[in-house]
Amino acid sequence: MKKHSDKPGQTVTNLIGLGNHSARKSYYPELVTKIDELEAEKNRYKWLFENAQHGIFQVMLDGPVLTANPAIVKICGYTSAEQFCDKIRHLESLLFCCADAYADFRYHLVQYGRVFGFETLFLRADGQCVHVSINALLKQTEGAAPTIEAFVQDITERKKTQDKLKRLNEELEERVASRTQELVSLNDKLWQEISEREQIQKELKVAKEAAEDANKSKDKYLAAASHDLLQPMNAARLLIAALRERALQEQDAHLVERVHLALENAEDLLTDLLDISKLDQNAVKPDITDFRISQLINSMVGEFQPVAENKGLTLKGLDSSAMVRSDSRLLLRIIRNFISNAIRYTDEGRVLVGCRRKGQVLSIQVWDTGTGIPDDKQNEIFKEFQQLECHTAKDRQGVGLGLAIVDRIANMLGHQLKLSSIDGKGSMFSIEVPIAEPQGEVVHAPGFGFQVHEPLNQLAVLVIDNEENILSSMYALLTQWGCLVTTASSEFEAIDACKEFIPDIILADYHLDYDKLGTDAIKAVRNKLGLDIPGVMLTADRSDECRQLFAQLELQVINKPVKPGKLRALLTHISNQ
Repeated sequence: MKKHSDKPGQTVTNLIGLGNHSARKSYYPELVTKIDELEAEKNRYKWLFENAQHGIFQVMLDGPVLTANPAIVKICGYTSAEQFCDKIRHLESLLFCCADAYADFRYHLVQYGRVFGFETLFLRADGQCVHVSINALLKQTEGAAPTIEAFVQDITERKKTQDKLKRLNEELEERVASRTQELVSLNDKLWQEISEREQIQKELKVAKEAAEDANKSKDKYLAAASHDLLQPMNAARLLIAALRERALQEQDAHLVERVHLALENAEDLLTDLLDISKLDQNAVKPDITDFRISQLINSMVGEFQPVAENKGLTLKGLDSSAMVRSDSRLLLRIIRNFISNAIRYTDEGRVLVGCRRKGQVLSIQVWDTGTGIPDDKQNEIFKEFQQLECHTAKDRQGVGLGLAIVDRIANMLGHQLKLSSIDGKGSMFSIEVPIAEPQGEVVHAPGFGFQVHEPLNQLAVLVIDNEENILSSMYALLTQWGCLVTTASSEFEAIDACKEFIPDIILADYHLDYDKLGTDAIKAVRNKLGLDIPGVMLTADRSDECRQLFAQLELQVINKPVKPGKLRALLTHISNQ
């Protein structure tokens, strides 16, 4: 049955929504707006498609290119999109310069539906290849053939940069390898040099040990040889001293004097050689004490007074109450050299020994009116074997070691040497010694303060020496001085001689036969007689050990060859005590 409308008068226009009262008619403006927006969006995408910097194209999976933007056309070297689409009938002909790359791309695209950052080569229209990076999507619509939408970026510059960096890296690796090889080679050479140096050091060590052994052997030989040489020289000096004091004919006296001077030169040479050898080997150890400088000056003036008088010179020492801190024995050696040189190189006038205080040091000075020293030569005289032509004396000549020894001793003691001289008018040698304040008992340096030229009549002297020549020489000299003399060659002979002879003083050689010592002989005589008889050691041994031993036993010491003047001064000093 036909159904009638509930609202009479409705028309077809009203029914399709075109009537004045249709509810659908109100959506039309919105629909128009949406259409406009879609058109605008389409135009925007079209503009982006046309002006994109990256290439964009759409292609059938196994067919031709459907559309392409100007960027991909430019990348591939075509003149227009139409030409590009006409020429590229299959993606394989464009996409890759080798079939393997296309197969790899198609497999990943079909397998995963997309490919990102796939780098390959596109074949340009001119036959060249360009490096590109592809992002692609596979679109499959039901009932339609699958299509590919691809976005392409030209990465030629990046590839060039990568290639450049690769080349630089390869070059750097080559340079590193080359430098490494050079360093390895240098390292090998360095190790070789180190090995050679170690070998050289070993050889130097062996050579040094050999040299040290040789020096030790030399020192031992020099000590032994000097002892053997000094023994006969000592006997000769004593005999010559005895002859000099006798009344002889003028011609004989002249010959005796020449022999005396020759022996003095030989003695000075041996003494200097021994001293320089000991200083070179650091065998001399300072024994620092406090003592009065007047003791040293008086001793030196007393020792050299006869020498100065024989030469017609005036030798004067100025007394001083100052105390100094030094090694008395080594300082004595320096002052003795100063005075000896002053007398040796002064033909007329005087020699003056005095002191001046300069702050905390005492300057011990020796002035002379001798030949003087030129300014340009004043540094040379402290070198070994250096003598000035003007200092070549007629009677006694040194070898140029005296001041070299003085310089080394001063450096060892830390004392400063000074020289002031006027050529042709004289010189002043000085040494600056620290001043010491008196504290408790003052140490007296052995052998200081001797007096000379006093009578020795009836002084009983026992001489102990294993050399017959020395015993004869000592007997001749001492009896000439008025002494009562008994000689012995060993400890037993000395004890036997004292059965009828009581000595006032004992003169003993340190080294006797059969490794016996003169110190033991002196102690044996003292024990036999029950008396503390003064003893004097006559020895060529100048070692510190012997010096300390003699000091402990309170024995005076005279080094061989014995100087008659010093011996007489010592005998006079002991006799007065």
